Amino acid sequence: MFCKNCGKEITDNSTSCTNCGAPSPYSQDTGNTGWCLLGCCIPVAGLVLYFVWKDQKPKTAKKCILGFFLGFILNFGFVFIYTIVLTLFGILTNSF
Repeated sequence: MFCKNCGKEITDNSTSCTNCGAPSPYSQDTGNTGWCLLGCCIPVAGLVLYFVWKDQKPKTAKKCILGFFLGFILNFGFVFIYTIVLTLFGILTNSF
């Protein structure tokens, strides 16, 4: 990896450039669980943020796509259960 400020080579795990002191592009990539929660509550946001950050912030992008899949599965499950409950409730109310 190279420093965006001075162009010198820096190690992948460094937090700043040893030559000029500029912060590393990956120093802010914490992979916070909050991004997973956002992706779960708003799956489209998780999907979009994954594609925006997959190269610059890989840990955060991974949390966003995980939230997307969790949100998608949960939303699909709720719709499925809701449909079954309404169908059963409709059958039960029509039989009386």
